[in-house]
Amino acid sequence: MVTEAVPGFAPQSLLDIGAGPGTAALAAGEAWASLSALTLLEHNAAFRAVAARLLLSARIIAADLGADKPKSDVVVASYVLAELPEASAGATAKHLWESAAQLLVLIEPGTPAGFARVRAARAALIEAGAHVAAPCTHDNVCPMTGDDWCHFSQRLPRSRDHMQAKGANVPFEDERYCYVVVMRQPVAHHAARILSPPLEAKPGLTFKLCDETGLRAQFVATRDKDAYRRVRKRDWGDLF
Repeated sequence: MVTEAVPGFAPQSLLDIGAGPGTAALAAGEAWASLSALTLLEHNAAFRAVAARLLLSARIIAADLGADKPKSDVVVASYVLAELPEASAGATAKHLWESAAQLLVLIEPGTPAGFARVRAARAALIEAGAHVAAPCTHDNVCPMTGDDWCHFSQRLPRSRDHMQAKGANVPFEDERYCYVVVMRQPVAHHAARILSPPLEAKPGLTFKLCDETGLRAQFVATRDKDAYRRVRKRDWGDLF
């Protein structure tokens, strides 16, 4: 989702805060082959040991959010705000933003509480001069109201050991998450974000979209063959 918003972005350095076993850094390496300097902050020794085996060239530091942090092109904080009071989300996001030379990625659980933290962080970052790259295609006030919340889903395969550990019967799980990505430079957006699985019916597809005009539903009729062909494979989380 980030690479499609800023296709020419080629960062050199990454700082992963609350890195766990290094999963975010691994994903970032797949997205950006240009990354050459990885720094991971993690206070848990077991996680640091795993990260050291997975990321042989990374600098891994036994530290937490409050430690001195090197400025990096990309700063990632996954499931970090969830460990803090919701009221501190904005201030914490601004603190993390100070270490981001170009881009900051915040990821939280795809729950109403996770979204509330991301929404507060987003507002604080825009106030601090950041520009939203994803998932929003605008820097306007978030239009989500009431009991609705912006979140996405990623299907993950489960190994046999994973299934046994969780007492699961199916070989996959759907991880729901909220996120926001902000940049120092303005981002040129020419699309809307699909916020839920498209509703499919015989007459056509209905998409729940968010763009600079707010939330809206977009219907594409099956009989409009050219338009339908362009969007029929679009899914939850894609750009429309």
